[in-house]
Amino acid sequence: MRGTIEPDKMLAPLDREAQYWVMRFAAGEATSADLDSLKHWAARSPAHAQAFTRATRLWETVGQAAEPWMIDQAALPARAEKAARVHRPPGRRAFLAGAMSMAAAGAYVAVQPPLGVWPSLAELAADWRTDTGEQRRIVVADHISIDMNTQTSVAVRSKIAQAHGIELIAGEASISTTGATSSFTVIAGDGRISAGQARFNVRYDGTAVSVSCLEGQVSIARPDTVRTLPAQRQILYSHQGFRPATSIDPEMVTAWQNGLLIFQAMPLAQAIDEINRYRRGRIILMNAELGRRLFNARFRIENVDGVVDQIQQIFGARVTSLPGGIVLLS
Repeated sequence: MRGTIEPDKMLAPLDREAQYWVMRFAAGEATSADLDSLKHWAARSPAHAQAFTRATRLWETVGQAAEPWMIDQAALPARAEKAARVHRPPGRRAFLAGAMSMAAAGAYVAVQPPLGVWPSLAELAADWRTDTGEQRRIVVADHISIDMNTQTSVAVRSKIAQAHGIELIAGEASISTTGATSSFTVIAGDGRISAGQARFNVRYDGTAVSVSCLEGQVSIARPDTVRTLPAQRQILYSHQGFRPATSIDPEMVTAWQNGLLIFQAMPLAQAIDEINRYRRGRIILMNAELGRRLFNARFRIENVDGVVDQIQQIFGARVTSLPGGIVLLS
């Protein structure tokens, strides 16, 4: 039988404080005061910065598979608790400045956030950014509009090779250039997607780019390679090159624009990755076999939290809820 865990014997006090800081930011409700307090905390000594780096890397490796005592919200540092009560969330510039200061102090988290639970520096520097669960429409010019999905960051690139355009730093966007009189370009990864009069969807997860042509046609240029994608076709590329184009159902690709999430025979692990884009906190799969089970579901994004109950009912999964919207499935 498993014995009782004594926290003081598991982590040094400094490492325990660092774990609490990680959990505060992972909850998705960090404020400008939290950021400033963390900056000063990390700068107190090299040991503080190193402890925070260890805590962040631990999160990346094992997620929230740690013991519940490690995330006891009642034990959060008093300074952070007080700051969270009296300050509003920061603006983009203030948050970016604070994050850069943290990076200079040696805090690894500002540049590479654990499991993507808060934006990277590049995302914070975007001209337009959507929060978790948020969607937004941007009208760039006459007959050119961009629908941004959840957790999406876009930067304006006023002129790219004689064409106006944007850079998709992260996330997903649907671009409509129907009726446009000039070409429009989207930079994503190491590729440039250009279209005259078309409607297309681009998704970039930091590793691979998926391009779906819904109407018209688009051209995708990468180093030494150019591909043309016709309507109702999708292609994926990464640093390893292009994958073969496949057919798509436009309704499935754009379901998010209608407030829907649709899964058809999708491995549960992949479905959970998608669900995590739309909710605060994180659902963490602890069972690899469960993650291979196929999941079929259709529900509204506004009801995304209800998917946990659905998974529990369908697969008989064990659900453990933790502070900060963290849910363990086993």
